[in-house]
Amino acid sequence: MKKFLVAVAILFFSYATTFGQNYITRNGNVSFYSHTPLEDIKAQNNEAVSVLNASTGDLEFKVAIKSFHFAKTAMEDHFNNDDYMASEKYPKAGFKGKIENVSAVNFSKDGTYNISVSGDLTIKNVTKSIKAAGTVKVSGGNISVNSTFTVKRKDYNVIGESFLQKRIGEDIQITINCQYEKQ
Repeated sequence: MKKFLVAVAILFFSYATTFGQNYITRNGNVSFYSHTPLEDIKAQNNEAVSVLNASTGDLEFKVAIKSFHFAKTAMEDHFNNDDYMASEKYPKAGFKGKIENVSAVNFSKDGTYNISVSGDLTIKNVTKSIKAAGTVKVSGGNISVNSTFTVKRKDYNVIGESFLQKRIGEDIQITINCQYEKQ
């Protein structure tokens, strides 16, 4: 009976520790930037939802496509139509992966830690493996994650109308900036 109680206590403690290591944000910032000689295109989304498990390094993001906002309303309309993001058909983009070197991050000690993240990025109907560098900043118990990486828009079937092709860069720079709260 003693062994059973010890085993249950260990399982409970392990579960509580793992659960206690989850961080969440419902207002993470995801932005993208495209540059061509004709035009720079920028968009912001401050409604990204993300969960970070500090014990395992598991990291997941979901972003509503219609929540990206541009300086020009016409760009937003073009972005959401079927020639670009088809936001009615594919309402969300997402990432599911892992911080590869999570053991290098001390989530209980203030500091900035370099990380490497790998996983699957899904945009529209395409999922591709990606790797990106980033940072985890711990400050007064608050956790923030930042990363900037580049994807090729055509790899994710983001083509656009032919007469506007020269205005959209082939490479799209994506920046992630999330402030997490302990769950």
